[in-house]
Amino acid sequence: MAMPRFLRRFKPSTVRKTTWSAVIVALVVGLGINGFHNVGTVSLAENADCVSTPPQTEPAPPVLPEVTSADLASPREITGPTTAYTESSAIPPITDAAGAVQQLPATVMSADGVSTTVTDTTRILALNQNGGLAAAVIGLGLGCNLIGRDTATDIPTLMPGNENLPLVTQNGHELAAEAILNLAPTVVISDGSVGPYDVQLQLREAGIPVVMVPTPYEAGVNSVGEQIQFVADALGVGLLGESLVERTNAEIASTIQQLGRIAPTDPEEKPRVVFLYLRGNIYYWFGIGSGADSIIQSISARDVATEVGFEGMAPTNSEALIKAEPDVIIVMTLGLASVGGLDAALELPGIKQTPAGQNQRIVDMSDYEVMSFGPRTAWVIAALGMAIYAPELSYQPEHGPEAVEERLEEINEEMSEQE
Repeated sequence: MAMPRFLRRFKPSTVRKTTWSAVIVALVVGLGINGFHNVGTVSLAENADCVSTPPQTEPAPPVLPEVTSADLASPREITGPTTAYTESSAIPPITDAAGAVQQLPATVMSADGVSTTVTDTTRILALNQNGGLAAAVIGLGLGCNLIGRDTATDIPTLMPGNENLPLVTQNGHELAAEAILNLAPTVVISDGSVGPYDVQLQLREAGIPVVMVPTPYEAGVNSVGEQIQFVADALGVGLLGESLVERTNAEIASTIQQLGRIAPTDPEEKPRVVFLYLRGNIYYWFGIGSGADSIIQSISARDVATEVGFEGMAPTNSEALIKAEPDVIIVMTLGLASVGGLDAALELPGIKQTPAGQNQRIVDMSDYEVMSFGPRTAWVIAALGMAIYAPELSYQPEHGPEAVEERLEEINEEMSEQE
């Protein structure tokens, strides 16, 4: 089975060894340059009707319930499934005057080893598997320059009032070349989590600067700042990037600290957690360097993959999973649906024989959020932590994210047709 597209990673042309068990390395060749602007040119948004959230420079992390581990049941003894939802809200930009400090042209070394120059940011497309790149653009104060979106970017939540941005991905995270070219972007910010690669080449050949951002999975939460700064440098707002990185890291640190008082202090009482990627009748285990390890550690849980030395991401067998004895299994919502839901997942080899399977402790979260590294990372960590330590206190909205709800309906229809 091929590695899921969102786990493909771009490396420079001199490929080094990686911890991934299976990685598709794409080597990109091409340079998109379409003229130069004067340094300090103000890039105004094309969307005159854009609604921008008031700017915010100070961190405003999620506020978790005032409880401690002493007030809660042991997380290793909790039973039943939980869906983790972020208390999503609009991303406040770091400024409402990004153009005043912007310096163009901006040249960066893309993650594919190609020096790329950006001369115009009036029409931005920021596209990846989890919406983190568009979130960074919004946080930098250039959200009104976005002219389209990917499946994962929940614009109605992140930038209320701008719901009409056209979708330029199809079949999940597949780039639609015609849709992108019709929008005439002046820059495309992307990474190896969306494709096909031929589309990205086609965009460059059309003269559109395509900036490939390094994927953050290996360092996970610790690389959030680097990704935001890379986007900021590419768009000529490096100073704003520094401010947004500081704010984002402060929100993450505060959330980790809050979860530290909710989680048990005794290492033996902390829940043993694994992250599985479910598809069909097979599952992959997310191990060291997958990004999932840093998320689990950030919520003050025990990452079983780290304890047993499981690296990267690869299929695992039932014996290994049973031996790992996880108390909690984290999965993606759509992945869970793709195998037929909770009951079907429990029948996958080995799962029912684990403490998590016996207690039905499956925690699912939106595919578009759970591995999101960017301005919303603090809220992802908060949602997962509460779902694991205090599910009765976790945020449970009436409806889930719109993109997930729509895809769930499609999956259910597909399964009904197969029956």
